[in-house]
Amino acid sequence: MNKPVLKKKILPHVIALAMSGGFAAYGHAAEPVAVDAQAQASDAVPAADANTVEVRGIRERLKRNLAEKRDSGNVIDTVTAEEVGKFPDKNVADSLQRVPGISVDRTWGEGRDIFVRGTDKNLNLTQLNGQAVASGYWWKNDSQSRGFNYDILASELVGSIDVYKSPSADLDEGSIGGLVNVKTRKPFQLKSFVAQASVEATYSELPKKTDPQLSGLISWTNDEKTFGALLAISKQKRTMRRDGLENFTDSTKYNIVDQNGAVTPGAYASWGGGSAIFRQDRERTTGNLTLQARPNVNTDITLNYMNSDMSMDNSNQNYLWEAGGLADAKGNIQVTNPKFITTSDGTKALVGGTVGPTGGVSFEPIFRQSYIKSEVLDLEGTYDGDNWKFHGQAGTTKGSGGSDHDRNFWFVGNTRTTFNIAPDTYEVKYLDMSPLDPTKLTLQSARDWVRRMETKENYAQGDLTLDLNGDFFKSIKVGAKFRDTTVQNHRIIGTAGPGSPGWQSFSLADLSKGPSPLLSQEAANAGSLTQYAWVDDGLAYSKGFPMYDKAMVYAEAKGEYYKIKEKIYATYVRADFATGQWRGDFGARVVKTDQTSEAYQDLTGNGNYALGSVSRSYTDVLPNLNAVYNVSKDLLIRGAVARVMARNTYSDLSASTEVSGTTNAATAGNPLLKPFHANQAEIGTEWYYADASLLSATLFAKKLDTFIYTQTATENVAGVSRSVTRPYNAGNGATVNGLEIQWQQAFSSGFGAIVNYTFTDAKTGANAAGRKLNVIGNSRNQANITGFWEKNGYSARLSYNYRSKSYGALDEGGQDVTSAYGQWDASASWDITPKLSLYLTAVNIGNEVIRTNTTDGLPVGVYENGARYSLGLKAKF
Repeated sequence: MNKPVLKKKILPHVIALAMSGGFAAYGHAAEPVAVDAQAQASDAVPAADANTVEVRGIRERLKRNLAEKRDSGNVIDTVTAEEVGKFPDKNVADSLQRVPGISVDRTWGEGRDIFVRGTDKNLNLTQLNGQAVASGYWWKNDSQSRGFNYDILASELVGSIDVYKSPSADLDEGSIGGLVNVKTRKPFQLKSFVAQASVEATYSELPKKTDPQLSGLISWTNDEKTFGALLAISKQKRTMRRDGLENFTDSTKYNIVDQNGAVTPGAYASWGGGSAIFRQDRERTTGNLTLQARPNVNTDITLNYMNSDMSMDNSNQNYLWEAGGLADAKGNIQVTNPKFITTSDGTKALVGGTVGPTGGVSFEPIFRQSYIKSEVLDLEGTYDGDNWKFHGQAGTTKGSGGSDHDRNFWFVGNTRTTFNIAPDTYEVKYLDMSPLDPTKLTLQSARDWVRRMETKENYAQGDLTLDLNGDFFKSIKVGAKFRDTTVQNHRIIGTAGPGSPGWQSFSLADLSKGPSPLLSQEAANAGSLTQYAWVDDGLAYSKGFPMYDKAMVYAEAKGEYYKIKEKIYATYVRADFATGQWRGDFGARVVKTDQTSEAYQDLTGNGNYALGSVSRSYTDVLPNLNAVYNVSKDLLIRGAVARVMARNTYSDLSASTEVSGTTNAATAGNPLLKPFHANQAEIGTEWYYADASLLSATLFAKKLDTFIYTQTATENVAGVSRSVTRPYNAGNGATVNGLEIQWQQAFSSGFGAIVNYTFTDAKTGANAAGRKLNVIGNSRNQANITGFWEKNGYSARLSYNYRSKSYGALDEGGQDVTSAYGQWDASASWDITPKLSLYLTAVNIGNEVIRTNTTDGLPVGVYENGARYSLGLKAKF
């Protein structure tokens, strides 16, 4: 078995933990270096070297890294890949969820966005090798955020991931929860020649489909250790299915008219809702090429290129009922025997009744050809002088996401429809027809959306570190960084319907071959719709699309276009100190941000768009202090204070204002939104009480000056009083106080346990239209429990991840709340020979349900994604 060895002089790493397969370690370190008993080392040297230590197995790796952990500076958690291809998590976010204080959004079945220490996904920053990665999203309704889309990054290509929870002046600003730095491997971290490959079959339970996964890595360095090259490739196919019961909530107020003519004015009413089946065939290819050179003992140069390309063919079919969707031009909805609840803001909300028969049912099959692409080219160099060190880095990154086609059929039928969406209930009954009868629905219209989100960033950074070796000051670092970013959003809309050249209408029966599978078997109520006639994929592509593609008329959606240009200038000073039992760093980062937001504006609602722009600049001074006090050999106290900031999402900063062509309302961005700022502090203790064991606790506090919410208010737009929906800054911010506890114990006979728990108490006094705003993205309780066993070439892990309820956007008089969620994952492996291993994984074993309601109990969505199981074989040479 290839066991690299590590020089004792390596900078401290982190606790190497045996988590549920995907990544093996987390802990604290100042500048962690990936430690992997199978695949990684820093500057591998011959085993005979008296100054080297060989790390073998989980327990020995834990023991060594805990000893190194005591020298750490920043408050940081790190996740380290245990072996290439040996992961239950095929997505980096799923592995990060096992780090204290991190939770993920699992709406699409695997982690896509992360939340750190009770803060929203948009308040965290993710980098690749210390620099930005441009990424996008594929879904038509996704806003363009600063959050990193973890869908693009295969876990097999990652060497380690550092989650900085306390900043230093030389780290990029832009995060309040935490900064995540994903590190790829370098040739000099491995032996002279390393080749690894894995082949895997993944079975997804809901679609009942097995897909292949392939990954490989080859690394070579010359005998002189002056040049090395590494190539890593991952290719993943996956068939997804997600069943959903959906309620399309709407904060528009309507007049509800019952069968006797009685009117309930100004009531909320959902557009409608439905039973949905989402399917996706995705294929992701991610490659990473790294060239590393050391022309002399003082110089290290690395060129890194990463490319991730993911294509997704999506089908989303939804059998619908309507309420607000049936409103007339005056905002009246005819409802027989309407039922209401009163929401938190005192407004009535329609939750039941009978609508129809005209337009009582609709059916929407959507077929999307989507993509996400990201590319990074980075050049990094370091020169070590006698008492100084220069580091420079420059590169470019670009990303895009969207759809080449997003084709939609719209079928309508006539029936009386009774619905019941009382709190936690999804019930609907079509009184005059069977949902299994496709002849009752007729095609009324079609549309196609072509969307492209684009991001490009160029960056350059340089810093100089001077070794002072004084009685107090040990070193000082000064540096500067420049970032130039351009973000654009485009959408072209195609429409077709009766009267379009070449239009041909037909019934659902012309595109259907029978009923859908049984849906939402874990989530449905007794009265939920769980099966209906649906569109056959083959008939959609062979019969439906050729017809309406000829009839489709395309035009740019000017109201959705925007371009944001952002230039960021940063300078920083960091000083490292040590005296007696104290050590740490302090410094400051000064950052100037120049933004220009450009968009088309339609201020009259007549379709006459004009291009407008808004520019602004602001400067931030961000000081920080990290300090560690060694109480004894096995006990230390760690503290940090800092001021941090994060910028608004690109979508919120759009300068667009678009007036509806049918109502008096308008939607708009807000390019003058203030960025987020927070003062934060933390203090913790770490006790290394036994061999390969740790007990630690950290208290943290964050005081945010604002957060963002969306609200509709009356504004004067081009001389007309209109209801305008736009994002706003909350006036008095929020506080997030919390506690993180970690326990790690290595028992005898190869057994061990890793447990962490995070408590966050997030509060805000902000109100909007009489509604109290809870902090978006916060979960009060988070926990991870992992038990592991490893002996004689066998290993097994069982993990449980839990997140209590979390809050989302304002919605129908309340606020969205996603219920508590817990998930079991497991993995096992067997080293058949020193070079060949067999492994198995299981993800979401219990097919847990994701459930979102408003704070008043109105259902928003219930989704189930099913379990996944993998069987793989890995070879290493």
